[in-house]
Amino acid sequence: MATLNAAAAMLARTAQRMGNDMNVLLAVDGSASSARAVAHLIARLDRWRERPAVHLLYVHPPIPVGRVQEFIGHDSLERYYREESLPHLADAERLLADAGVAYTRHIHVGSPAEVIARVAGELACSELILGNVGRGALADAVLGSVAHQVLRLAPCPVLLVK
Repeated sequence: MATLNAAAAMLARTAQRMGNDMNVLLAVDGSASSARAVAHLIARLDRWRERPAVHLLYVHPPIPVGRVQEFIGHDSLERYYREESLPHLADAERLLADAGVAYTRHIHVGSPAEVIARVAGELACSELILGNVGRGALADAVLGSVAHQVLRLAPCPVLLVK
């Protein structure tokens, strides 16, 4: 019963977001599967009545901070995260720009699945799109999968692109 209520609530939120204020979160990591997710979004844009606002997200894993902040200031650490994140966004940004798709870039630091789900909620996204590497069930069971964690945590429908 709880699953049905959660599904109904998700559908209601999605229906409310349809139209002018539709937000789509496109989470990328610079991989080939991310590029396929970007291409899939671009191919689907004409299917929407009005173009959604596209939010492009990269989540940088945190570096162990510990005593490093005694030697590196907050601004330097922020600059490091930004500089290290931009190459992971480059292909996605190029594909979107070449297709004439406006987007907003987001760079966050943390556990990828948790941050992706949190940002999707904060932006009131009606859909979340990401690539799926597809390692296989055994590898995912042993290593875990960001995609599977996102499926579990996301507050909106998730589209995994192979």
